[in-house]
Amino acid sequence: MPREIITLQLGQCGNQIGMEFWKQLCAEHGINPEGILESFATEGTDRKDVFFYQADDEHYIPRAVLLDLEPRVINSIMNSPYANLYNPENVYVSKDGGGAGNNWAQGYHQGEQLYEEVFDIIDREADGSDSLEGFVICHSIAGGTGSGMGSYILEKLNDRFPKKLIQTYSVFPNQDEISDVVVQPYNSLLTLKRLTQNADCVVVLDNTALHQIAAERLHMNNPTFAQINHLVSTVMSVSTTTLRYPGYMNNDLIGLIASLIPTPRLHFLMTGYTPLTTDAQVPSVRKTTVLDVMRRLLQPKNMMVSTGLNRQGNHCYISILNIIQGEVDPTQVHKSLQRIRERKLAQFIPWGPASIQVALSHKSPYVQSAHRVSGLMLANHTSIVSLFERCIKQYDKLRKREAFLDQFKKTAIFQDNLDEFDSSREVLQQLMDEYNAATSPDYINWCGGQSASV
Repeated sequence: MPREIITLQLGQCGNQIGMEFWKQLCAEHGINPEGILESFATEGTDRKDVFFYQADDEHYIPRAVLLDLEPRVINSIMNSPYANLYNPENVYVSKDGGGAGNNWAQGYHQGEQLYEEVFDIIDREADGSDSLEGFVICHSIAGGTGSGMGSYILEKLNDRFPKKLIQTYSVFPNQDEISDVVVQPYNSLLTLKRLTQNADCVVVLDNTALHQIAAERLHMNNPTFAQINHLVSTVMSVSTTTLRYPGYMNNDLIGLIASLIPTPRLHFLMTGYTPLTTDAQVPSVRKTTVLDVMRRLLQPKNMMVSTGLNRQGNHCYISILNIIQGEVDPTQVHKSLQRIRERKLAQFIPWGPASIQVALSHKSPYVQSAHRVSGLMLANHTSIVSLFERCIKQYDKLRKREAFLDQFKKTAIFQDNLDEFDSSREVLQQLMDEYNAATSPDYINWCGGQSASV
């Protein structure tokens, strides 16, 4: 029985990466932009009904809900060749169309006001599933709609569907560029509190690292949004291949997540993908083997999170899952794992099993790939704490000067006091403490002490 997943796309960033994700899924399953199955794809063994359902006339419709507070991005999707793919009842744009002004509090406040209308759509999608497994949310943490409205929807999803999994693909802002959103540190901090408390798994997509990869590895001087979003959609589609091309393991979301997340709060995952190519680079195809792919996945320059993954520091892997696609012999996997262990290429936590899990996955027969073997790594690594440290440092700078708080104070949640900021900072500080504690052998005792003091 398929375990269905409903995708929620929030704000400009969420809808743009969501759009690329559905393009990729349609190509992999042989579905054309109108939602009609191509004649060459009728015999496939793939499971389309995890992410799609069929209308009465047999065409495929994504289990997707598109939400935004301003119409620009959704209008561009609705004027694209993929306009007829989506269910128009699942596309919601705020009536006044003014957006959230890149302000978390505005987004959160509008989320409260639109609660009934939005959850009517989500409930209808949930009721239309036979065995709903959970929700996937695409959003950014720095803007207004994806962060503010996303935070509100996260809280409410947890209340209304307590037994369903919530996985998010959260885009973190680019730290190498001056942001045009001055309140970005506030927005990020407030969203991170909700991601810590209400999500079961957060796949961190760090714009800083994505731009570095585009510049250094793919030799693009000024990567466009479309090119960066293509990298993101590759990660999203490969991380769901084991659900869509089921094997004997990892064929549902809980199976994928359970092996990566040992304790509830340590659920922020980083990703790496190899080999990275662009369309223009097809001539530079190299030979790929399982060992080559698995070794490259452990290299910091392939990681899509800009943390100092130095091998000398005390940060370490909590868990690793490699999804390997292509022509793979299981004996090669065992040899590769042995080689990695012998050379100590990955440092693991001292209090748990030190193992790289490998899921072998089918490749779509309808998408031609230049490489024989490719791989995605989903890793839980304690160095992700540096991302949170950066966020807190930027927040403290602004908060010390009480800068740019006027727009926040106009909304109900901040009208009387700014306690929500202090509480969010505390939650993030506790998360950082836990990630740091996870590097030491007595982490288990630390957990016991924490739960006793709560």
